[in-house]
Amino acid sequence: MPTPDPTQRLLAGPPLDGNPERLDAHLTRLGALPSADNHLDLISSLEASGLLGRGGAGFPVGRKWRALAERKSGTAVVVVNGAEGEPASAKDRILMAHRPHLVVDGASLAAEAVGADEIIFYVGREHAAAVAAMGRAIDERRAEVRQAMRLVTAPVGYVAGEASAAVHYLNSGDARPTTTPPRVSSSGVHGRPTLLQNVESLAYAALIARFGDRWYRSAGRLDSRGTALITVSGAARRPGVMEIELGTTVGEIAAAAGTTAPRVQAVVLGGYFGTWARVDDAWGLPLDPDAMKPKGLTFGCGIVGLLPTELCGVSATAEIMAFMATESAGQCGPCVFGLRAIGAATHRVANGAAGGGELGDIERWVSQIPGRGACRHPDGAMQLMASALEVFGDEFIHHARTGRCSITGSRGEAA
Repeated sequence: MPTPDPTQRLLAGPPLDGNPERLDAHLTRLGALPSADNHLDLISSLEASGLLGRGGAGFPVGRKWRALAERKSGTAVVVVNGAEGEPASAKDRILMAHRPHLVVDGASLAAEAVGADEIIFYVGREHAAAVAAMGRAIDERRAEVRQAMRLVTAPVGYVAGEASAAVHYLNSGDARPTTTPPRVSSSGVHGRPTLLQNVESLAYAALIARFGDRWYRSAGRLDSRGTALITVSGAARRPGVMEIELGTTVGEIAAAAGTTAPRVQAVVLGGYFGTWARVDDAWGLPLDPDAMKPKGLTFGCGIVGLLPTELCGVSATAEIMAFMATESAGQCGPCVFGLRAIGAATHRVANGAAGGGELGDIERWVSQIPGRGACRHPDGAMQLMASALEVFGDEFIHHARTGRCSITGSRGEAA
């Protein structure tokens, strides 16, 4: 295999503290985008690369494109998902704000490959730099891209980037998930077959089209090939977005971000739909979706949150549960009542105000809620909560029994 070339990565090029890369600089650095006329070859290359979707679900990109390209009828729509409502993530907005033409490249290739006549760029309205950069890039490319292109700002909200919620918003102005079937791939924007793809996935597709699947597979230490964008936060002197080779360990990432294991108590992986892990279990863990899954961990949207030793894991979890309850779509019992009850109970435990049966209630609800919601929002919240009860179990018990936090020594801790 060819040796990985660091100049051919997503974040290669001008410094990320400057302006968006303009079209002429983009073309000088990477060359012209290859024609997508033979779209089956491109789809085969994506399949061979092993590229996984980077919006959180990790579905193979090539397989997703092929399924839509081989549909029986109907002109498709491509929705470029840059909503990024996950509070702990910044990778998508950084990519759009600084490498917008890679995103347009990928969207154009996807539209040609699946037979779409419209591309909708769905960008979180709170990400002002990304909205501005994508708007300029779209204007620069209108003359050459055959499909109609438009920019739609997504409403602020955690669930706004979920596939059916995005389509629902584009159709009716309501960014709440809808039940399936039908899937958006068969009946999406205005009832048409719709490919909804995360911006990072599309940017990688643009690089694979230029350099080939062997180039992409030349990176990656274990079974999952390629590189990925991650967001590092918490106990790090240099937090932010970085591009890693899949299989890089959490400890190596932490070192690159300027911290060490003694400063970290636990790690949240994958974001608010992810999982907590003890620092001893996580430090040597390779960030590789295939390696993480058997351990019950998730790569998700590429978040590595390093919880400092001086902070309370119970309180950190209570903050997340309160957010998840607030960000519910509010359209089914598990969200309206279940998440609200768990959020409130976890808050009381964190603040030293729990009753004798509070932990038992939380554990029972965590086992009862998954699979019962109208969308996956309650499932993701319960996955995070279940991992917190495992990782911080002793501290939950200490809070509930004594009303005090063993980390801070205080009587509870505001969550």
